[in-house]
Amino acid sequence: MNILISGGSGFLGSAFSDEIMARYRAQDQALHITWLTRDSSQAHPNDINMMTYDELASSDKSFDVILNLAGAGIADSRWSDARKEQLLASRIKPTESLLAFIKRTSIKPKLMVSGSAIGWYGTQGDKPLTESSGFETDFAHRLCDEWEQLALTATEYSVPVAIVRTGVVIHPDGGMLGKLLTPFKMGVGGQLGDGQQIMSWVSREDWIGAAIFIIEQHLASHAGSQTTHENTLQTTNDTTAVVYNLTAPNPVNNHTFTKTLGSWLHRPTFFTLPNFLLKLIFGEMSTLLIDGQKVLPQALQSAGYEFQQPTLKQALEGQKS
Repeated sequence: MNILISGGSGFLGSAFSDEIMARYRAQDQALHITWLTRDSSQAHPNDINMMTYDELASSDKSFDVILNLAGAGIADSRWSDARKEQLLASRIKPTESLLAFIKRTSIKPKLMVSGSAIGWYGTQGDKPLTESSGFETDFAHRLCDEWEQLALTATEYSVPVAIVRTGVVIHPDGGMLGKLLTPFKMGVGGQLGDGQQIMSWVSREDWIGAAIFIIEQHLASHAGSQTTHENTLQTTNDTTAVVYNLTAPNPVNNHTFTKTLGSWLHRPTFFTLPNFLLKLIFGEMSTLLIDGQKVLPQALQSAGYEFQQPTLKQALEGQKS
């Protein structure tokens, strides 16, 4: 199998590459992974192929699967107008390059898995949200929706698309947990606001496991068959398009998350950052910290995926602190 990954060197892409290569080697199956990059000199593992976006524009290589993960971190800095433009461009431009390749190539990929986030649903408090739920309009929704709608263009060239709406990914190597470890280890970690906002999270191990599950399930399915499920998205033809929530089945509120993390690290969690201070520090981006979302992985579980770390305690205990 040949896989092309945009964002391959990132927090999710690199770990995905390591895991799927290990699995295929253990099964003595051929697997080739290519990372898209803007810098041809970028460091990378020896068993990963590299391709620049300029090379992609004229490449005649064929890929079975495209994994589209490129995009600047939504919570990495305050949402100024310039930052919002950067967040959108960092997702749209790589996707446009992939679509141009798909349109031009004679041998089409069998699947494109394209990233998104649970921000697509907007702020909806503790209302349970599945793949068939609606949305509330805010910046996070608009960002995710524009990215998703562009990715779905691949179906116009008969390439099936799976949109993966990712929650807060738990792993000490990066993401939110990576940023929180230092203050919590110093004993100054604490609750955000009233602590009642719901956090929909997923361990990085289960994110990778779910992504591989989606890919293998699709490739193993009967060619040309299409069954309508609640996670099926409408397209202009009969090409399959589906969406999956990549979140654990047991979301927690911020108070529980704080206490669980403190217990795992054996550190106190006495501090509280009030809402007004979070808004002062982070501006509009504070909605990611103050406003909760209860997003559930209904489609994944209905398809038969079994979570290895379904609870936050299991996810944390499966890591090295």
